[in-house]
Amino acid sequence: MDFKGSDTIPGPRAEDQLPHTAQAAAKIVIVGGFGVGKTTMVGSVSEITPLTTEETMTQAGIGVDDNFGSASKTATTVAMDFGRISITDELVLYLFGTPGQQRFWFLWNGLFEGALGAVVLVDTRRLEVSFDVMGRLEERGVPFVVAINSFPDAPRYPIDELRTALDLSPDIPIMECDARRRASSRDVLMTLMRFLHSLAMTGSLT
Repeated sequence: MDFKGSDTIPGPRAEDQLPHTAQAAAKIVIVGGFGVGKTTMVGSVSEITPLTTEETMTQAGIGVDDNFGSASKTATTVAMDFGRISITDELVLYLFGTPGQQRFWFLWNGLFEGALGAVVLVDTRRLEVSFDVMGRLEERGVPFVVAINSFPDAPRYPIDELRTALDLSPDIPIMECDARRRASSRDVLMTLMRFLHSLAMTGSLT
């Protein structure tokens, strides 16, 4: 890029600049299988224009990618989604959405590095995918909460039944959410932060 004739180099847009009151930041990952709403959640709650790495799905993915329950989906995240939200004037969360297709899961290790906690998004039409997702977080020692994304055509179950089906320990928060709605997505993140605070108070957060 040629900046000849210009005295300044363009910087970040005003709306993308970090609030001057920010004193602490935390990395949070949004994980889950393909099509559970990770990109949607990051986009709905981010206070900056989110960075996405979605690519159009092609014929090459047939037989390789699992798009069960998401037949109308035409794009998929191939690296990560990125957004930011200020929880308070002092605390900022950096949000990293992971790719859902299993062939891109090798990128997860890098995205998990340095993460304070995670949100596991779940689609009740494909609960089985969540076991691998939660297993990877447990292997890395990343605390997480579970958010059941409410799809219009997905079956609804009582939270207690979902906790049992997902084999979640009693201390791990689980809730319903609508990833399309900012308030709902923010509630999920606030639940995660309260969970992390409780772990820190008991000395369980390392």
